Amino acid sequence: MKRFFLCVTVTIALFSRTSQATTFQAAGADEKAWRAILGAVGITEDAKRPPEILVVGAGAKPELVAQAEGKILILEGASAAAEKAGFVSESRTLSVRQICDTHAPNMQIFWEKPVSMVPSIVPADYQVFAKERWSGTPLLAGKRTAHGAILWLAVPPGETGIERFPYLLQALTDLGWSAPAQTTTLWAFFDSSYRIRADPEYLAERWRRTGVGVLHVAAWHNMESDAAQDDYLTRLIAACHRNAISVYAWLELPHVSEKFWADNPQWREKTAVGQDAQLDWRKLMNLQNPECRLAIAREIQILLGRFDWDGVNLAELYFESLEGAANPARFTPLNDDVRADFQKQAGFDPKLLFDGSSQYSASKNSAALRNFLDYRAGLAARMQREWLGTMDEARKSKPYLDVVLTHIDDRFDAGIRDELGADVARSLPLIAARRDTLLVEDPATLWALGPDRYARLADKYKQLSKDEKQFAVDINVVERYQDVYPTKKQTGVELFALLHQASVSFGRVALYFENSLEKQDLALLPAAATTARVEQIAPDELTVDAPDVTRIPWQGPVEVDGRVWPIQDQDSVLAPEGKHRLSAAVERPSITLRDFNGAVSSATFNTRQVDVAYQSKTRAIAVLSTPSEGVSVEVDGEKFPRGGGDFILLPAGQHVVSFFR
Repeated sequence: MKRFFLCVTVTIALFSRTSQATTFQAAGADEKAWRAILGAVGITEDAKRPPEILVVGAGAKPELVAQAEGKILILEGASAAAEKAGFVSESRTLSVRQICDTHAPNMQIFWEKPVSMVPSIVPADYQVFAKERWSGTPLLAGKRTAHGAILWLAVPPGETGIERFPYLLQALTDLGWSAPAQTTTLWAFFDSSYRIRADPEYLAERWRRTGVGVLHVAAWHNMESDAAQDDYLTRLIAACHRNAISVYAWLELPHVSEKFWADNPQWREKTAVGQDAQLDWRKLMNLQNPECRLAIAREIQILLGRFDWDGVNLAELYFESLEGAANPARFTPLNDDVRADFQKQAGFDPKLLFDGSSQYSASKNSAALRNFLDYRAGLAARMQREWLGTMDEARKSKPYLDVVLTHIDDRFDAGIRDELGADVARSLPLIAARRDTLLVEDPATLWALGPDRYARLADKYKQLSKDEKQFAVDINVVERYQDVYPTKKQTGVELFALLHQASVSFGRVALYFENSLEKQDLALLPAAATTARVEQIAPDELTVDAPDVTRIPWQGPVEVDGRVWPIQDQDSVLAPEGKHRLSAAVERPSITLRDFNGAVSSATFNTRQVDVAYQSKTRAIAVLSTPSEGVSVEVDGEKFPRGGGDFILLPAGQHVVSFFR
């Protein structure tokens, strides 16, 4: 009878000296695999100084164990080094295919190929993190030492580093390692239908700790006024602002809302077989009908005016059907307006493409099909141009609204253009001229590929534009349909590696969506998403080099480049972008900001005033430390209304904000 071993998590207190290790060295182990694992949270090889993490494989000398005092020591397999650390090899072998990890006891973790190994007896003072699913044989264990830690793996992590121990980095965190830098600029998608009972304040605080700076909220739920829905969204936006998170209206045209679909059957999109286009969860409307388009534009203008949005995301504004014309039941648009317009241009009704007896049948006439597919791609680009124009109308009353266009990739997978009508080469010049952001969504066909796909994807877009800050990328954290290992959903090391490579390759990274993220991954997301480099140069001094404002763990007053810095909370400091030196200060400013989501270039203070120079595409949010009473605000030397509470919505653009007490 098979036995099942329940995994139990034990919390271990942090230690100090090596807790923020940033460098490693591998001896007798596969350096490539460990670069992938440790590099996913910013730990790198550095030949110029002694490593803070030492990975010792089976081929290394056991004497290295004695040299690891004060470091984090990682041991691979049944080896002489492991024996020196107290691990005793058994006289049996075990084939391992499925494991259980304490960080996610219910997660199905399968290795692609079984691994034959010699089990080891784990010393009693070690905490076991992962076991073989059925026998309970320990596979991952660790303990703290006087000034460091030891983490033991029963077998190496595999060629890519992600295929065997998804929660290895969580184990390292349990043993005391903490990230030396964290991003504050992640984007995340939010759909309230998955969070009906969740408290907005709780969510906003958690998102900010996870590194989120922009939340894209499913706005179709609020397209028509509803007291309960509207109250929830109002409270959610306010909670986000209190936590320095900007909130964007996430629109999914041609889907408008459930009610709009129900009330307007005459304007529904049609598929190639003449059915109403209710495809997956979206219910598509005919955006080519002038009356329909005008009604939707009016609804959107009202929506954007009813709530305190910071921006708008026009997402997936093209046509459904990942199977393209091969599946007429899902192929759009074949509404009357499109059919008439195309027939006027091409001389035949595009519905004949799906009539096997017609001379224009797609199965007989590839030129006719090509004609319509090109027309369809041009139509999608025209739709994007028209609806971006609608956003400009909204900007007349809210000029600070930032605009994002979410567009599925058709550079890496060229077939997407014909399947969905998505042609980024047509869309990008418009986005560039408007200085908006193109959020690239990698299609489902790429989800089984590794983290390197984001570097390759970025190269495709650099061929279209050299301005990498113009592009963001979307990581879909979902159950994948392909055969993937070790987990169906991206989690642990794989997720962190994806996130880190995406952050290296693109100006911004978005996560779809916040509810699909595993709770055991949340604490390490901001470490994975930063590309900052931190170096400790003295016990109370370090350097940080980062492309964005970055959160650095810190307690007590701090100087940045020799000047007292006013943007910090009890546990961290927000360091400005660029290369800077952080050191201990002897005084704290009389006014401090607990958080700030703009791109800070400098900050200064005197006895009663703090000046912050910043830049932001939408309103920047400054959160004052308590007590905030009696603080007045000026922007560029002019008095600025601060409103109530401890957060202030500052103007978009490049400005200097001054705080006085």
